[in-house]
Amino acid sequence: MEIVIKLSQFLLSLSLLIILHEFGHFLPAKIFKTKVEKFYLFFDIKFSLLKKKIGETEYGIGWLPLGGYVKIAGMIDESMDKEQMAQPPQPWEFRTKPAWQRLIIMLGGVIVNFILAFVIYIGMAFYYGDLYLNNSELKDGIAVTSQVGEELGFKTGDKILEVDGEKVVKFNEIQNKILFAKTVLVERNGVNQTISLPIDMIDKVLKGEKRPFIDWREPFMVGKVADSSKNKSLKPKDVIKSINGTETKYADQVIAFAKGNKGQTFNGIVLRDQKETPVKIHINEEGKLGIYAASFGVSSLEKLGIYKFSKQEYGFFESFGVGIEKGANQLVGYGKQLKAIFNPNTGAYKGVGGFKAIFDIFPKTWSWEIFWNITALLSIMLGVMNLLPIPALDGGHVIFLLYEMISGRKPSDKFLENAQMVGFVLLIALLLFANGNDIYKAIFNK
Repeated sequence: MEIVIKLSQFLLSLSLLIILHEFGHFLPAKIFKTKVEKFYLFFDIKFSLLKKKIGETEYGIGWLPLGGYVKIAGMIDESMDKEQMAQPPQPWEFRTKPAWQRLIIMLGGVIVNFILAFVIYIGMAFYYGDLYLNNSELKDGIAVTSQVGEELGFKTGDKILEVDGEKVVKFNEIQNKILFAKTVLVERNGVNQTISLPIDMIDKVLKGEKRPFIDWREPFMVGKVADSSKNKSLKPKDVIKSINGTETKYADQVIAFAKGNKGQTFNGIVLRDQKETPVKIHINEEGKLGIYAASFGVSSLEKLGIYKFSKQEYGFFESFGVGIEKGANQLVGYGKQLKAIFNPNTGAYKGVGGFKAIFDIFPKTWSWEIFWNITALLSIMLGVMNLLPIPALDGGHVIFLLYEMISGRKPSDKFLENAQMVGFVLLIALLLFANGNDIYKAIFNK
């Protein structure tokens, strides 16, 4: 059932993005009285799953879910319809329209992508508000949750003050900011010190565990007691408060105590059903409790008095400013990711993924909030990627149109056909690289 939920979200999001992107080309084409021969969701190589002709346009659904397209008469595109281009130009064709109209038609898709993202963020701000944890709430500092965090120079208990000289207000934003930062200012044992981050830190993070390398500190809550464990007196949802009289407010303190007291048994106190209950806590010879820890939800952390989360709600008009700001931040953030990807020294290119990587980011349970958040981000990514100056993409067509508008000379059809072929080869190479990365990670990074 989980795979069905993930797949449903993935296909719904992908279909929505493709249809609206192509509609961004379709609408101005129709406004400028340009004939649109086909409008397809997914590619219909050899055959289509569904199709219906309405007026001059054939609408359909292809079988290959790698994108979609609109076929505009008189345009050199992925269809490579040389026969049509060999005919005398017609007034309803793309090639006979003024350059400024062709430019608007070509930019229509990415414009719709950006508008969609901003509309989603505005709607989410109005409907859901903004739930976050103030960085100041981490009075006992962060938890370093993987070896990567330690290698980067962080220690559990560090209080993060600034990232690249900028004070961080919301803890939720810290990890993304650190990924593209050069320095982080922390307070450690009452002393401020600067951590210099390596240029290949993204590569280090990608090679690490599939979880955040830093997080907020949480208490140790029992999830499941292993069959081999002697801690049978512990029950699911027990929160370990102390061991041998030593307060264990956070899970990392429980783990550290266990590592330092291998093969011993101690009196402990757990919080069970809102009551402090004495228990025996056994530590095995490996310095472990034989217990799988459980994660806390926001409400549970607040009930325990660990953190106080902030919920900001916005009015209808107020949500416009908040949504636009978030969309702009995501756009800038994705720009930084692309810059890192094209810099081999960062190793970020190793994290480039294809359709499996996109599929994996959708949750196993249906959540409209998460769905819309992912869809907005993917819409920005699709818009930016289509603006890349590759001939087979919208950005490549835009470059040639700008050249024509500036120089007054239109590139020949033969040149455009050759450029389209080169761009198509580049696109196939990018697809193979991205999806090849998915396959490699699935085999070797399990």
